[in-house]
Parts: sequence; structure tokens; C-alpha cells
Amino acid sequence: MKIELELEKSVEENASKYFDKAKKLKKKLEGAKIALVNTKIKLEKEEKEQNLNEEKKEKSKQEKSRKKEWYEKFRWFKSSNGFLVIGGRDATTNEIVVKKHMDPHDIVYHTEAPGSPFIIIKNPENRTIQEATKKEAAIFAATNSKAWSSHSKRAQVFEVKPEQVTKEAKSGEYIAKGAFMIIGQKKFYDIDLDLAIGYFLDDEEHKVIMAGPTIAVEKHCKEYIKLRQGDAKKGEISKLIMKKFGLATNDDILSVLPAGEFAVVK
Repeated sequence: MKIELELEKSVEENASKYFDKAKKLKKKLEGAKIALVNTKIKLEKEEKEQNLNEEKKEKSKQEKSRKKEWYEKFRWFKSSNGFLVIGGRDATTNEIVVKKHMDPHDIVYHTEAPGSPFIIIKNPENRTIQEATKKEAAIFAATNSKAWSSHSKRAQVFEVKPEQVTKEAKSGEYIAKGAFMIIGQKKFYDIDLDLAIGYFLDDEEHKVIMAGPTIAVEKHCKEYIKLRQGDAKKGEISKLIMKKFGLATNDDILSVLPAGEFAVVK
């Protein structure tokens, strides 16, 4: 280091000058170190955010690339005994479920309340349907009815055979879209509402979201959350579940939840 002394100044004055200069340089160095640390933190944060965004895009791409099953356009779940149970989402899909997908060996569930879905246990091979599956289908009908959004804890559901469901109205009567006449005797269930949501992995390791009675979801899903009626909006609870399950979007969650408000059972 080259030091220049000013002859007109004393030794002490020259020393003080260089001491002040050294202090300024030290302060600048400390500031540079802080700036360097802050820059490093900022770069690490940006890199982390970029990696998260790339992961999110990849997850979203994988979720969108999964070919959905035909029944996923409806309400559905797999019973604890392995039966597929489907139901309408609205008047249009109620019509489709009953007219297109109801077969002779199936069983049908519905509530007396207007606007409720028609729920069908699919049984193409005419197997014996266990009472557990029947009760789960009744629970599914109740939970996806207006009973959930009205915060009712119980609902009455009836069971009938496919041949008892008709679109033929009595003389002078009109049957609205999504509604059907029921002929003959009904078997009634008094049901406690029950809902859980989880996911299982398909053959290509994609996460498939399923909502239904807790016993069925617990049987088939790798991870699940039990829900009850609460004060969280559908969009709010779906985002919470999305993060819990590590999903890129909450679209599939929104599609399987009934209308109403929710809370997580601790």
C-alpha cells in the first residue's frame, strides 16, 4: 500500500487522516458484505420459487394428462366392498345417470327433498350387494343432497329397484328435468351425514381424488381427510386440501365436494 504524507501536517494529523480513510473503507466493506449476503438470499429465494413453479407446472401437466374414467363426470365413489357408486351433479346429469347408466341389477337411492341426486350402485355382473355398500350409497345420497348445505345432521333416503324409476307422469302431471316418478314400495334409511375426501394412485401413479363415506374413502385412499359441516367456503377448504395432498390445482377437489360449507375433523 502506498502512503503519501503531507509535509505541512504533523505526524498525528497524517495518521488521523489515514485512520479516517481506513474507517470509511471498513464501513464500505461491511456494507458490501451485507449487500452480498442480501443478494445471495434474494437469488436463493428466486431459485426456490422458480423450482416450486416448475414443480407446480409439472404436477399440473401430469394431472391434466391423466385420462379420466367415464364416471368421473358424475358424483362417484368406490364402496368398501368394491362397487362403483355414481350419481347426478344436477338436473342434466341426473337424467343421464338414470336414462343411460341405470341397469336392471343396479340399486337406486334418492331423498324426498327436491334437487337431490339420484345415486346408483352399479352391478353389471349381478353380484350380491352387501348391506355395507347399500348403507354407504344411502349416506352418499344424503351427503350430496341439500341436507349438507342446510347444516342438517341427518337425512332420510330411500332405496328402490331400477324398474321402479320412471319418467312417465300421471295424467295431468309434469315431471321436471332431473326428476323421476317412483312406483311401488320404498325402503327407507335414516342417515347420519358423513364425508371424507382422499386420493389413491392409478396404474400410472397419478393421484385420483375421491370423496364419499369415511369407511369407503379409508379403504381405498392412500391419504384422506374427514370433513364436517362448518363455516369454511368450498374454495377455501379445497385449497387447504390441495396443499395437504400436494396437488397443483384444486379443480378435482372442487368437483367432488357437495355444495355448502366445511370444516376439517381434527
